[in-house]
Amino acid sequence: MKKLKGLLSLLLVALLILSGCGAAGSSGSKKTPAKNLIIAEPVHLIAYLPLYVAIDKGYFKQEGLNVKTITATGGAHVTAVVSGDAWGVIGGPDSVQIVNAGKSKDPITSVVNVVNRANVYLMASTKTPYTGQSDAELKAFLKGKSIAAGRYGGSPNLLTRYLLIGLGLNPNKDVQLDEPADAAAVVSLVQQGKDKIANGGEPQINDGIKKGVWSEPFYGFPSMGDYAYSVVSVKASTIKTDPKTVQKFVNAMLKGLKLVNNNKAEAFKVLKKEFPTTPDASLKAAMDRAYKDKLWSKDGYITRAAVAKPLDVVKKTGIYTKGYSYEKLVDMEFVNKALNK
Repeated sequence: MKKLKGLLSLLLVALLILSGCGAAGSSGSKKTPAKNLIIAEPVHLIAYLPLYVAIDKGYFKQEGLNVKTITATGGAHVTAVVSGDAWGVIGGPDSVQIVNAGKSKDPITSVVNVVNRANVYLMASTKTPYTGQSDAELKAFLKGKSIAAGRYGGSPNLLTRYLLIGLGLNPNKDVQLDEPADAAAVVSLVQQGKDKIANGGEPQINDGIKKGVWSEPFYGFPSMGDYAYSVVSVKASTIKTDPKTVQKFVNAMLKGLKLVNNNKAEAFKVLKKEFPTTPDASLKAAMDRAYKDKLWSKDGYITRAAVAKPLDVVKKTGIYTKGYSYEKLVDMEFVNKALNK
């Protein structure tokens, strides 16, 4: 009996030791909490699908990041990074440069490309359709028209002004520009008859088509070719003090770009989640347009030529004329590192 009690005591001690080891092992294997990052977007757009895919498919979580987006209209998407309300911003490098030129002590730097085409189109009211083919006909059609051009200083507005100037029209005299801060307002402005023409991207394009406000776009700025329309940018101090997080973010974004470019079916599933009230037919039409126009960057790389175009637009429209340095505005070390793994 004494021997049995001794064996039981030894067994109990052994179990306690093993239990303790197991507990230590469990605590030692706990995962580091995901780092929370906020990306500010100027509007919720179908064009930002690679970012939404990277969130939905868990690509950021695989890198130990918990990424969320906030919509900051009226140009607040860039200043949200300056103020610290957002870790990064998705938008044009031209907007970033304009903020940086305001003598920022901590300039914002673009680290990965997302939308590599000027994602803006012009649509005409069904009551005044455009049927011309030449620049001369386009000039004559636009002259004297009221245009829902979007927020002054925003890319859709500036591209519209850029086109007008290129055609020999004065944006401030030869047309009437309506400049609502909310991009979605352009549909109602044409629907109400206040404006004859509107600019915009998806889902506004198909929203207007569905409502019979306008037909297919009569002019598309994606025809300008490679154009750094929407890139993700972060503070220079973030790159300096926390390059690992920037690298992880870029790694995940490249996965998002790859899926959107190569797996239309899976990309469409995420699109439906992001725009649940938009009919499938409208979403499909939007996706077809995006693929046709080669909207998304293939590799996340922001080229010099792609940056030069939006900066030329802000220069010729007079919104920003001070110049820029590609080396200071863009940092491709993280994309290069991810691609050369």
